[in-house]
Amino acid sequence: MVFFAAPLLMLAATSMYEDDGLTRLGVATWTKFLADRFYWKVTLDTLKLGVMTVCATLLIGYPLAVVYMQSNERWRRLMLFIIIMPVLLSVVVRTFAWIVILGNEGVINQAVMALGLSPTPLRLLQTELGLILSLTQIEMPMMLLPLISVMARMDRNLIDASVALGASRWRTLFKVVLPLSIPGLVAGCTLVFASSATAFISQSIIGGNRLVYLPLVIWQQSLVVYNWPLAAVASIVLLASVMLCVVVIAALGRRGARYLHV
Repeated sequence: MVFFAAPLLMLAATSMYEDDGLTRLGVATWTKFLADRFYWKVTLDTLKLGVMTVCATLLIGYPLAVVYMQSNERWRRLMLFIIIMPVLLSVVVRTFAWIVILGNEGVINQAVMALGLSPTPLRLLQTELGLILSLTQIEMPMMLLPLISVMARMDRNLIDASVALGASRWRTLFKVVLPLSIPGLVAGCTLVFASSATAFISQSIIGGNRLVYLPLVIWQQSLVVYNWPLAAVASIVLLASVMLCVVVIAALGRRGARYLHV
């Protein structure tokens, strides 16, 4: 608790200074941050990025988790190896790989032009779409590992009983599998949201200077401008906003579980 709480207390104390030299106490830095519409937009864009990444990983990850649950032991080991393999690589390496993929001569643009969908390469680098695509792949293990951990322990007798009682595959999925997988779903969404909203490396490399998020603001204010009070304020806002969204995700998970069990 000392090593966890002490940095947060130091951060809170630093945010209460009004000048770069940390000589005058006051709330001027907080007033400057909260009164500036630019910082509000940056904060909302950061949370929006996390939400959109969660939706993208969930859209792809949940069907993969269902396939994992229905596979035999041999295929499960292979799928688990494929899921874990990207985690063994540095996030910097994976992010730079996405620069090659999203570039004008990358795989995506080559496929788009080969299919005649566009006569010129699409602009994917330094765009929100390109950043979400890269984060979806980078954060996918964060979604899949909690999901398959929960779904692999499901009692197959419950699914067989649902089918035996006349439920269709879709009804079994929504009334049996989905409610039982809520804990893994909540854990996966929480990990992906917190990681993608604070993914400074991916946001900086893929987004560049065109996309500004709170981690970039914190880096600029602390290591470029050396405005530590403003960097501390931005850090606290990022921490508080991410924690609030995590609480909302957990609450939605509990409410969804009660609704699906009805």
